[in-house]
Formats: sequence, structure tokens, C-alpha cells
Amino acid sequence: MDSDLIDIHRTLVIIKPDAVQRGLVGEVVRRFEHKGLKLVGLKLFNLPSEKAKELYQPHHGKSFYNYLIEFMTSSPIVAICLEGVNAIDIVRMINGATKPTEAQPGSIRGDYSIDITRNVVHASDSVENAARELAILFDPSELNEYQRIDDGILYSPEC
Repeated sequence: MDSDLIDIHRTLVIIKPDAVQRGLVGEVVRRFEHKGLKLVGLKLFNLPSEKAKELYQPHHGKSFYNYLIEFMTSSPIVAICLEGVNAIDIVRMINGATKPTEAQPGSIRGDYSIDITRNVVHASDSVENAARELAILFDPSELNEYQRIDDGILYSPEC
């Protein structure tokens, strides 16, 4: 794969405590992998309060901020780094709208969420935020560089 010809991005997905508790981790990861996104980082852990506050700093001062921090630190999460062409937009499409009442059936949130905070997944919304959020949750040594066997098919320069 010639990365000079293709605009490849990395993005963060967090499988939230509600989804971990409900046993949805495999289903969420499956949807991203089946779409063709490359898994380059994955870890299950309890999110420390200071990391949650750093991650959600853009929401500091909003009415839901304290509840969000409490929820995100209440149980293990799964942090995922995904890589691919248009990865940020594709992940957000697969996730569906943040509000469960607006999420389309077939999206992760459309199929599994009923609450705006307990909505199964978090995803970065821009290249800049992806870089910021990934740096909060992953050490560079935890992210892998490798070529998948289907890269040539998924990222053919002729397409």
C-alpha cells in the first residue's frame, strides 16, 4: 500500500462502561473490522479520573460533565485505535448519531443505545481531536504498525 497516494488517518473509539457490562465489545470491534478498518491499538482498563477529565476537558462546565466523568470511570472501558482511509468519518457513521432517538437502525447506537451518555461508544470527531485523545489513552509503544493481508484490495490506488 502506497500511503503517499492515500489519506490514511487514525482515530479513537472508546467502548463505554455500559457496553462492556452488556458484553458488546466483540460486536462493536467486529463492525469496524468488517468495514475494513485496521485495529492498531486495543486495551481494556479502568479509566482513571484524571484521564477522563483530560479526555472530556472540552465539556468542562457543561451540565452533564460531572455525570459523564463519573460514568466513564465507573467500570472498565475498551480503548481502540483504528486506522484507515476516512477512518474518522467512517467510524462516526458506523456509531450513529449521539442521541439514541436520532441514531439510525443498523448503527451501533441505533441498535444498542437508549441514553445519550450510556450510548455504547465514543469516537473522535476530527483529525486534531483524534490525535489529542489517542495521546491521552495510548502510549506510542501500544500502537502497532503492520500491513493487513487485505490492504491491497481495500486501498488499491486504481479505485
